[in-house]
Amino acid sequence: MHAAAVSFDLHIPQSRSLKGKRAAIRPIVDGLRHRFNVSVAEIDHQDKWQRSAIGVAVVAESDGHLRDVLDSVERFVDTSADVEVLEVDTTWLDDEP
Repeated sequence: MHAAAVSFDLHIPQSRSLKGKRAAIRPIVDGLRHRFNVSVAEIDHQDKWQRSAIGVAVVAESDGHLRDVLDSVERFVDTSADVEVLEVDTTWLDDEP
């Protein structure tokens, strides 16, 4: 089994309310979930207007496929309108004993 989790720390400069933030984050979360079939959730900064953190979990049959999906997920978030990526942190799950 090959698995990883990646978190994106995001800045939403145009947001002036929590409703505005949700409008910017929702297409990213839904797009990741449906396009890449990964688990996605907002994991931090729920009470801030211009900040968000999104966590993505990926499980794949091979290391190569896992890396391909992670690269695609990162490109998707990087090219999303209305958000700036401040930091990306990837954690790998090692199944070796």
